Amino acid sequence: MRHRSAILLAAILILAAMPAFATTQATNTNTISPTLKVNVTVQDAIELTLATSGGCAVTAGGGADYSMSFGNVDALGINAPTCGLQFAPTTPGVTNSAYYTPYSITPIFTSQAVSTNTIKAYVSSNFSLANLSVVYSTSAPATIAGLTAMGTTAGTANTLATNATSATALTQYIGVEIAPTNGAGLTGAASAIITYTLTVQ
Repeated sequence: MRHRSAILLAAILILAAMPAFATTQATNTNTISPTLKVNVTVQDAIELTLATSGGCAVTAGGGADYSMSFGNVDALGINAPTCGLQFAPTTPGVTNSAYYTPYSITPIFTSQAVSTNTIKAYVSSNFSLANLSVVYSTSAPATIAGLTAMGTTAGTANTLATNATSATALTQYIGVEIAPTNGAGLTGAASAIITYTLTVQ
């Protein structure tokens, strides 16, 4: 008798510990209320996109995530821009010319612990031609002096924006300066790759 009581008590304790579920079937009623527990694990997410903004086209692919072409350029500024804008040299044959364009970058970040952020960029693979350099500006340059040479290492990356608003496009300017250098191997097709980094912390 004592053994049966112990078994009964154990069964009651097990049943009491089990979660209560609504039944999925019933009789003599026209209402039933089963329940469903939905489980997820939320992760933070981040995105940085580049796009055309009234100048040279930004397209996907082409040897990197995005690509852009200025077409034919020269150090005297004789070639008219195929897209974007141009600064002729102040002193032809002595100072640089530049071809540049506006474009946009859009940071998006969700479920982050904070919203403080920075967007940086540097030339991770430079032009093979010594007379070319990547230049940039975070606002519309009035003269060629408003374009700054972009850093060529992660340690010298340039800050494009600080505490940008998520999902808001930022207009930036990117271009190439051509020095009036003479010598062998200074003409022909060339390309450079810029690496952008959005950090939210």
